[in-house]
Order: sequence, then structure tokens, then C-alpha cells
Amino acid sequence: MSVIRLSGVTKTFPPPRAGASPTTAVDDVSLEVEAGSITGIIGYSGAGKSTVLRLVNALETPTSGTVEIDGRDITGLRERELRALRTDIGMIFQQFNLFTSRTVAGNVAYPLEVAGRRKREIAERVDELLRFVGLADKARSYPEQLSGGQKQRVGIARALATNPRILLADEATSALDPQTTHEVLDLLRRVNSELGVTILVITHEMEVIRAIADRVVVMEAGRVIEDGPVFDVLSSPREPATRRFVASIIEETPTGAALAALRARHPGRIVTVSLRDGDVSQADVFAALQRNDVRFELIHGGINDIGGRVFGHLTLSLTGDAEAVERGVAAAHAIAPLIEEDVRG
Repeated sequence: MSVIRLSGVTKTFPPPRAGASPTTAVDDVSLEVEAGSITGIIGYSGAGKSTVLRLVNALETPTSGTVEIDGRDITGLRERELRALRTDIGMIFQQFNLFTSRTVAGNVAYPLEVAGRRKREIAERVDELLRFVGLADKARSYPEQLSGGQKQRVGIARALATNPRILLADEATSALDPQTTHEVLDLLRRVNSELGVTILVITHEMEVIRAIADRVVVMEAGRVIEDGPVFDVLSSPREPATRRFVASIIEETPTGAALAALRARHPGRIVTVSLRDGDVSQADVFAALQRNDVRFELIHGGINDIGGRVFGHLTLSLTGDAEAVERGVAAAHAIAPLIEEDVRG
């Protein structure tokens, strides 16, 4: 069941000054986020992904189209109804957005105070959340005394204070180092798996998508250009922008100068085999080469694990008798298509 649905949504901002043109930040976007899932929206700066997030949280109103939360069109809600809606949607930010004058406990308590909860209930909930995010010992500390990762943990605890069903994360790890990013992503996975919270992640980092998301939506110039399960998109990207994102984390088939450099170092016949979980294993390909007395060396690429499923591109240098190599290539090609690009001419 979809907990978030955008249907034909466009958001156009008026010209910033006389004589300028309106800006279309989101252009006829339709997408769905399944309840209990982690969905990532990825795109370069200006792709429209953050505007989509603000539309979901009703901080922006679409110029056309509809935004639904749990099947309810939120585009025409009054402010009182929107306030009630937002208690069911938590949000975490790139720059944490903590109150510097409040303690860690005070920051987490703030949404509960606004909601009019009783002091005892607030204290119990704050204690529960700080234990969940691993900061029970920092309750009386102030944000300036915390590391970036600790600040983001406070932000997550605060976002969960009112027991939201949806959590929106806007570039939540962009200001963090790799190790801290890993820890925060692990925490978000716990939020999803243990608390059942649906998470929508906005990012420009494909590594974040690979690490946490079930599904990925790729945006460019305000439009959705690709959408699907993370494994499918990473293993078989269709659009040029998607392929650029994937190339940032996945070893692709070498071409051009990279291939020429490999040929200079390896005298054998160079081929690349693309492997995909459920289709064929590398052991099958290697066995076909060995049966034909072909020696092989892995010179580029690797295998990637996405949610327990594997795929990859392995570039091999093949050596042996010319006829044997030809037979081995034919046998391997019958199992998994081989890519061979000749740059020697």
C-alpha cells in the first residue's frame, strides 16, 4: 500500500524579478512510496528532489497535480489540518537544525511540548528516544558539545518524538564523514525495521542509496527519469544521468584510455563479462574457460552485493593457444554475454 503518492505534480515558482521567467522546479512528477519501505530520491543540484520533499510535507503547494498521504489529498487542507498532518511526518536535515539554547533532552522534547503533552509523558518519551539513538548519557549536553554524528542522532530522536509514520531525510548525511555516515544510516535502518517507519531519503550520493534504500527514484531537471528497485537500477541503469551516479560507486566496463592502459599491461585477449544474480555465476564462466585450457586473470571490476543479491562486471585477460581462446570465449559467451572492445587499431 502506498503511504505517499504524487500524481502529475508540477511546481512552478514565480519570476524572482521583473522580466525574469518562472522556474519549474518539479515537472509532471508521479511517484509512490510504499508503506514500510525506504525510498531514495537522487539527483544533482537543481533536479527538484528537495522541492518534492517540501511538497510531501505540505511546506509547498503544487501548481498542479495531487499529493496524497495515506490516500488523502493534502493539497487543499487548511492550516489546522496541515499541523495535524505534520505530527505524523518527521523530518531530519543536513545541518541538523537544533536549538543551540536547548539541551539534547530539550531539543527532543520540543515537538512534544508544542503538541501539548504532559511533562511526565514528555520525560518518559525523551528518555526512551535518547536510549534508542544511543545518547542517554548526553541528555544534559548542548548541541555545541556534540559531534556531527551525535547532532544528527538528536535530530532523528526529535523527528521521532511524536511517533510519526513517515520520516523525511533531506541530505541527512551530507555533512558527515564516511564512518559517521555509516552509523547514521545504520540507525535509520533500525528506525525502519524496528519501528516500522516509512522513510523517504533525499540525496545526491548513490552510496547512500545503495546502503539503505529499497527503491530509488532518479530525478533530472524536475522530472523523474528512472524509478525502480535499487538492485535493478544499479545493475542495469538506463538513463545517462543514472549511469553517471552508478559509475560513482560501481566499477563499469573499461573503455577508451582505461582500456588502452589495461591492454598495455596485459598481453592477453581482454573481455568483460557482466554477471547478475539469478542469471549466471562467475564460477560457470570460469569453468567454461578452464575446460578449454584458457588461462585467465581478473584485471578490472568486481562483484557488488545489494540487499543480498549480487551483480558485477569482471574484465579478464585471456591467454593460451589462439584456437583454445576462441573456443573458450565462445563457450563463455554462451553462458553470459561477453563485451570485447578493441582499441589497438
